[in-house]
Amino acid sequence: MPPFRLSYSWIVQTKQQLGASGEAQARWYLENHGYTLIEANYRTRFGEIDLIMRDGATLVFVEVKTRRGTRQGYPEEAVTWFKLRHTIKAAEAYCTAQKYIGNWRIDVVAVTASRIRHTKNVTGCN
Repeated sequence: MPPFRLSYSWIVQTKQQLGASGEAQARWYLENHGYTLIEANYRTRFGEIDLIMRDGATLVFVEVKTRRGTRQGYPEEAVTWFKLRHTIKAAEAYCTAQKYIGNWRIDVVAVTASRIRHTKNVTGCN
């Protein structure tokens, strides 16, 4: 488990605090699975990429979704095709700006108080 102590504060966090906590936990999880952080909260005109990581030779654009619980559904269910389309455009903008030519993919990391779930290559591209 992450080095974060889940407590009452998990429940009373603001939306921004909850999102930042989820991103920190997702980063911890991915780094402990061999990923290397390239950049966090990269902004483009198409939207923000939560985490940009490297998995071996592959660049990974990570969308992090955090929820307090699953009463209203799992966090990954909030990643709609509309959101993925914007993430793809943001990833392409990053690759263009960095002159990156190589393999890349988009992953989703869903975080709740009791679990972290990592789904690789959600678009099926590259």
